[in-house]
Amino acid sequence: QVQLVESGGGSVQAGGSLRLSCGASGFTSSRYCMGWFRQAPGKEREGVAYIDMNGRTSYRDSVKGRFTISQENAKNTLYLQMNSLKPEDSAMYYCAIRRDENWCGQRWDSYGMDYWGKGTLVTISS
Repeated sequence: QVQLVESGGGSVQAGGSLRLSCGASGFTSSRYCMGWFRQAPGKEREGVAYIDMNGRTSYRDSVKGRFTISQENAKNTLYLQMNSLKPEDSAMYYCAIRRDENWCGQRWDSYGMDYWGKGTLVTISS
């Protein structure tokens, strides 16, 4: 059974930083695409950043230069370092995984990921 558990959310002021973590277990494929997504109240869930098993990354335009996705394979953990946070970054953040590295960066909606975590809340005050 695949489980993804996010942590690290919280409340910070604009300009601050947070690092999100996602612990993965039960996923056995050596090929994958992992991603961070977010959903603000009243909005659709959107892709934020992707990384595949080779470490190739992609980002949505609004977070480029501010967010960094990374992984620590030995710990089966995915990270999202978020700097220079803005109020519009406020959302529930989710991690997700799909058994297809070619999927990374192909879409920026929430379609197509195989497994999801339950999310961690990020609130940025102005």
